[in-house]
Amino acid sequence: MSAALAPSPPHPLAPPSGRSGRPGTLRRRVVRVLLGVLLGYVALWATGALGILAVSYWVREGTPAPEGTRVVQGIHNFQPVGKAGKLWRGAAPSPTGYQALADLGFTTVVDLRAEDLTAAQLALPRDAGLDVVRLPIRDGQTPTADQVRRLLDTVSHASGPVFVHCGAGVGRTGTMAAAYLVQTGQQSPSAAVRRNLAVGPPSIEQIYYGLNLNQEQTAEQPPLPVVTVSRLVDAPRRVWSYL
Repeated sequence: MSAALAPSPPHPLAPPSGRSGRPGTLRRRVVRVLLGVLLGYVALWATGALGILAVSYWVREGTPAPEGTRVVQGIHNFQPVGKAGKLWRGAAPSPTGYQALADLGFTTVVDLRAEDLTAAQLALPRDAGLDVVRLPIRDGQTPTADQVRRLLDTVSHASGPVFVHCGAGVGRTGTMAAAYLVQTGQQSPSAAVRRNLAVGPPSIEQIYYGLNLNQEQTAEQPPLPVVTVSRLVDAPRRVWSYL
């Protein structure tokens, strides 16, 4: 009778009892969560970065370069900002590019780069006889109201044409150029943003900033949700630029 009531041994295929099965289950849940986050980020990046790139390409194909645009050795994306010929934009010049600016009659360079620059790099425009105004803006971000005012004052008081640049002459340069165009009443916010898109793809927060410019006052910094999405989308490009 006692043998009949004895517990039977566990089946060899039965799952382990007690706490022994929980670590594996927890690991699988963590992996699924991380995989979901990764896939969500990839979807966000693809929608944002590739979407802006496609829009930039489409706008570039249908937008002629501004009148007066020319090829200058040592400067990429060199073109006028507005019709007065007082402000020009482009990428960071090479030593040849700085000398070309001086030969063309430029007197002042506005450098928007916030990157760590060597003493030799900082000395290049002065070596060419150009005045330098530094208004550092981080890559992918937007200028402050004070920085826009300083650009306007610099252009107004310079004895010759002013050249504004960042690294590639696209995002930060285009955003500052848009602020100048809207503040001086030469273009609407949408037209200024379109001009920047025709040069290259800016960040989401730079597009938002440009669209919210107005002639009476400079645009405020984009709200936190826009900034967060913009920097998440822009992160791979910025990481790549440091490699």
